[in-house]
Amino acid sequence: MQLVKATRDALLRPLQIVSGIVERRHTLPILANILIRKDGSKVTLLSTDIEVQISTHAEIGSGSDVTATTVAARKLLDILRALPDTQEVSLSMTNKRLTVQSGKSRFALQTLAAEEFPTVAVADTYNTHVSLPQKTLKHLFNMVHFSMAQQDIRYYLNGLLLVVEGNNIIAVATDGHRLAFCQIATEQQFTRQEVIIPRKTIMELQRLLEETDDVVEIQIAANQVKFTFSQIELISKLVEGKFPDYTRVIPKGYKNNFTLNRDLLLRSLQRTAIMTSDKFKGVRCIIAPESLKISSTNADQEEAVEELEIEYAGDSVDIGFNVSYLLDVLNNLKCDSINIALGDANSSALITIPDDADFKYVVMPMRI
Repeated sequence: MQLVKATRDALLRPLQIVSGIVERRHTLPILANILIRKDGSKVTLLSTDIEVQISTHAEIGSGSDVTATTVAARKLLDILRALPDTQEVSLSMTNKRLTVQSGKSRFALQTLAAEEFPTVAVADTYNTHVSLPQKTLKHLFNMVHFSMAQQDIRYYLNGLLLVVEGNNIIAVATDGHRLAFCQIATEQQFTRQEVIIPRKTIMELQRLLEETDDVVEIQIAANQVKFTFSQIELISKLVEGKFPDYTRVIPKGYKNNFTLNRDLLLRSLQRTAIMTSDKFKGVRCIIAPESLKISSTNADQEEAVEELEIEYAGDSVDIGFNVSYLLDVLNNLKCDSINIALGDANSSALITIPDDADFKYVVMPMRI
């Protein structure tokens, strides 16, 4: 029975969309597969890791049959990538084997029954509905995603806090050492709701969302969130737990602050970071009137020193930071200038964009 007949790229594109979350090694072997459902010319591809589920569809079916099967995602992906991009590809089923044929190339793959494939149960009701341009949501996640924790025992930090309140949508991420906050205003009005979206879901959305004005629909339930855009549906479980109160973490009223060129600071920190080690990423910053001095040393008594002229007339502050946390935010921002506000050597620093109250980045000091 023939399932698909299409150009290589027409099949490769939907396969690439769903295969990002597929893990090679899983306790359930079938989760290394993707589900292929054919209903006439409509072919739906679906993958899941139990926590996240992605599906998309394309009009690439051959014949009027209705059928379904599952096949190893990575193998099918590798085969299609290796085939010439101009050739037509066909997928057909015979005796529980999926045959991929293109020109004089033929591959026979084992399949597992579609009935055994565990799909995510869709929530009965979604309390909140949000509509945004894809590029707006991508920007929101871009501004904070680098601050999410990775495999922290405080599981609620391994994700991104999404808050809808009034006409604002807020994204916050923290790993306990730094925190990124970004908000956008919409024309919609919301009752306050906050959810924690898992790190894997955010990284997958970053890969799939495009810089377009095409709309993404976000539907939020008590334990699930659904994103629908560009013929893609992504359903994800939410992280249970209480996210830290970000309003208490963001400093207010610092009188020591200065503005400087983002690229200038970035390049100085990149050079200073060369003398740090993998185990100790600390740089020392001495802020004095008209001057910012950045230095680093390592166990071999080697040293790097950078001096920048700044417009600053506040108190002298001698403070240390993990240089990686500073590089992360400076690499991620696209603005020309940034503002740095400081308390003392034991207080967090606040990095903002001049004339933009929608982004804030807090970084804890470290002992040097």
